[in-house]
Amino acid sequence: MNFVKDVEQEGLRDSGIAGPGLSGPGCEIIEPEGPLKSLREIERSLTKTYKKDLWSKFVQAINDYEMLKPGDKVAVAISGGKDSMLMAKLFQELKRHKKYPFEVVFISMDPGYHPEIRRLMEENCRHLGIPLDIFEKNVFESIEKIAADYPCYLCAKMRRGILYKKAQELGCNKVALGHHHDDVIETTLLNLFFQGTFGTMMPKLKSTNFPGMELIRPMYYIREKDILRFTQFSGIWPLNCACMVAAKRTSNRRYELKALLESLKTMNPDVEKCLFHAAENVDMGTVLGWRRDGVKHTFLDTYEERLPKSWREAGVGAETQEMDDKNMGGDQE
Repeated sequence: MNFVKDVEQEGLRDSGIAGPGLSGPGCEIIEPEGPLKSLREIERSLTKTYKKDLWSKFVQAINDYEMLKPGDKVAVAISGGKDSMLMAKLFQELKRHKKYPFEVVFISMDPGYHPEIRRLMEENCRHLGIPLDIFEKNVFESIEKIAADYPCYLCAKMRRGILYKKAQELGCNKVALGHHHDDVIETTLLNLFFQGTFGTMMPKLKSTNFPGMELIRPMYYIREKDILRFTQFSGIWPLNCACMVAAKRTSNRRYELKALLESLKTMNPDVEKCLFHAAENVDMGTVLGWRRDGVKHTFLDTYEERLPKSWREAGVGAETQEMDDKNMGGDQE
């Protein structure tokens, strides 16, 4: 693979356009630790060296959240980055082990990549033995016109819809995305700090616009640091940040939250575990309001129902409970 040499010769590294050299603010540059490993070495490492951190967590998430059923046909969405490339290999391994009777295809949308970016992705997939179905949709051009200042949210939404449509055309009923455990935690914080809501990134979702289509995130338990270790071991140059719209703009808030999480670990080393499990342990009796199916509810909707059953049957109201609570306070000597 001579991509890196070509990048240097064409002067693309310093331009912030090419894969290995893309260096817009906030774009993390991932470089291999050594030479490119053989396909056999890479595949073997998934169930040997990285079995605990990658393979086992991949299978566990699929089992815990019931992501696959017999007869499913999954479209694995590949962007060319470290996360989706690993996910593709994990799905191939899952298919090889015959743990589930399912079909899988690998799709990638070219949203307007620089030609060298696309060449890198195609070369990586060839080396990894991933049969990639790549199709073109010039999303970058549309986003540049519509939302150039804050492109990421709209871009993600447009790309997902396009992927759903392509998957449907291929006879798939599920689309797999490469979001990992760190993405889940950061999404929870994004909602809290910038949206004023409590919500997390779900392990699977039913599409509202494409009936019968479901989105799954089988890397839900896998930590980003372990994906980085595997990628650097493999010798593959993943696409770091191939966006032609946001590459040279200010980094998004996720990078700021990563720094915040690191600082919070000094107070509580398990802060990430706590944030993840918070979404599993919501006590509905301690929240002021929530939404379900687009309808807003408040704690007042069910306030009377929260009284002890014997009180409700006796006609005792909330006022009595409030007085009782006061009497049990710390005022008495």
